[in-house]
Amino acid sequence: MARPIILSNNELQVGLSRHGEVSDVYFPYVGLENHTIGGNTRHRVGVWADGRVSWLSDYGWSCKFSYHHEALIGHIVAVNEQIGIMLEFDDAVDIDFNVLLRTIHVVNLRPETRDVRLFMHQAFIIGDSGSSTDTVQVLPDDNAVIHYRGRRVFAASGQVDGGRFFDQYAVGVFGREGREGTYRDADDGELSNSTAEHGRVDSTIRFKLELAGHGSARVNYWLAAGTSLREVLYIHKNIISQTIHKRFEATAKWWRLWLRPAKKVAQRVKPEYRQAFINSTMLLKAHIDKRGAVIASSDGEALNYQRDAYAYCWPRDSVYVLWPLIRMGYTEEAYNFFDFCRRALSPKGYLSHKYRADGALGSSWHSYVHPDGTVSAPIQEDETASVLFLFCQFYNKTGDDTLLQRFYTSMVVPMANFLASYVDNRTHLPKPSYDLWEEHFMVTTYTTAIVQAALFAAANLADQRRDEVGAVAWRTVAEDIKQSAQKRLYDPHQKAFRKGLCRNKNGTYTPDDTLDMSAVYGAFIYGLYDNQEDLHQAIQTALDRFHFKLETPGLPRYEDDAYYRSAPDAPSNWWFIVSLWLAQYYLECGDENSAQRIISWVSSQAWPTGVLSEQIDPVSGRERSVAPLCWSQAEFISTILDVIKR
Repeated sequence: MARPIILSNNELQVGLSRHGEVSDVYFPYVGLENHTIGGNTRHRVGVWADGRVSWLSDYGWSCKFSYHHEALIGHIVAVNEQIGIMLEFDDAVDIDFNVLLRTIHVVNLRPETRDVRLFMHQAFIIGDSGSSTDTVQVLPDDNAVIHYRGRRVFAASGQVDGGRFFDQYAVGVFGREGREGTYRDADDGELSNSTAEHGRVDSTIRFKLELAGHGSARVNYWLAAGTSLREVLYIHKNIISQTIHKRFEATAKWWRLWLRPAKKVAQRVKPEYRQAFINSTMLLKAHIDKRGAVIASSDGEALNYQRDAYAYCWPRDSVYVLWPLIRMGYTEEAYNFFDFCRRALSPKGYLSHKYRADGALGSSWHSYVHPDGTVSAPIQEDETASVLFLFCQFYNKTGDDTLLQRFYTSMVVPMANFLASYVDNRTHLPKPSYDLWEEHFMVTTYTTAIVQAALFAAANLADQRRDEVGAVAWRTVAEDIKQSAQKRLYDPHQKAFRKGLCRNKNGTYTPDDTLDMSAVYGAFIYGLYDNQEDLHQAIQTALDRFHFKLETPGLPRYEDDAYYRSAPDAPSNWWFIVSLWLAQYYLECGDENSAQRIISWVSSQAWPTGVLSEQIDPVSGRERSVAPLCWSQAEFISTILDVIKR
């Protein structure tokens, strides 16, 4: 499930698969809607030579990926020795226009002159819709093929070096009526020149090339996105008039300017991690919609294996993504995110499970009716607390008083009041909510840690705001939570932090002693526990229980974690974020050598573009779940920033 190349202008986002195919097209929001959702809608790239066609996903092709332009411009080298062809791609999403740009250098690896034909295929399910009401049409006067449904329109076109447009085309139905798609029309090197179709439709265009021995030609291809035919044709004509090369230059210039703060920091990063650090920073930016939503992952292939993908805004994940950007001096992304959260905030002062990029509620499997018989909102309380905590850190770092003018009354106060009120009077701990792993309704150590930290931070902010009522109320609750947590959430016999407490139907609580790394990390990073000796011992207990080795420093989320596990009796998968949490702990303790070994191992598991997955199978070494996962990229950056800070 990997997307080694992600391209974005924060409105149009495109993901390229491990075969160099367009596999995710999000528009008009990053993360919403995916118009190439599902396994049959990847945009194939094919080469016809010596009487047969070969697609990049066929056997025989090897692909190498990089971002080597110091910009979010992908570079792919695809080689097939059997047919003697190399394709060299440079890919970008234009920073000013909603259009995917691809320049394809087609190289003949053999000494004889050859007739070579490049085929570019387009397949959409526009609007992520189950209905078959798309239309595809050829516009001969405009040298374009358009796909549309309602207010979503796409235009594909391209030119060979000298300005010659594609010479053949085919449009038709795919995945219906026994038809595979128009790409099969390319088997003989010729296309039918059909001009219009509707339903579940696709298209293919051809570029005919005559390549001298060891010669080459360049094909420039683009795919424009808009909300009307007029809009996409405007973009299409601008690419022709300005030339695709000028658009690449403008896009590269924008990214180099945006990267200045990160590149300044990167000068202090070890050379072996420097490119991954820069690439991870760009990947975070690529997943942030211009209206504020931070998308967890745009890898849409998860839908081929699960009920849903990761293209949502989880407030907690967003906080971890934004924090390293804030540390490097970026402000616009955080400001837009807080505006997004302010709009999404419920009247009671909490944030919900997750959101779509347009601010609507995302899908959820959490119930209003809980195992202990209570009825309450299906929230993860740590998400509200995380946003409040980050806002306080952001204000302290920037000192921008306009932040308080805009967000204190509308967001800080309702959030802090909610957290202060959502407490069980008998335990003085937060009431149960779903844990950060989205699985259990309980009182967790992690949630308790971030809630008390957020309330302390809000109280300090209230002091600066001269809000004495809020400062006293929030600080009092935070102190009660911290004292109670030290009594109830640490087990001195196991020398470990409990995962949390499960509430029974009679209102009592039963400890859950599952060893969960989030409990250890939460207590450490958010200052929940004052006894440092016990804290260090709890971490050692966890490492002993998980048979941790610095040679392969992977760690699971918690004991017997079954998510994406390869078999019921297989060990739990390792999560990069958990290993990097441990590296951050080592740095805090002054053990930079151990931290560096973890960073090195994580870096070795990344794609050449720096893309990190969510998990890795400890037996096979294969990545599991989505790639990239923004949280993984963010923890990698944060850990390196901690190294620099030391």
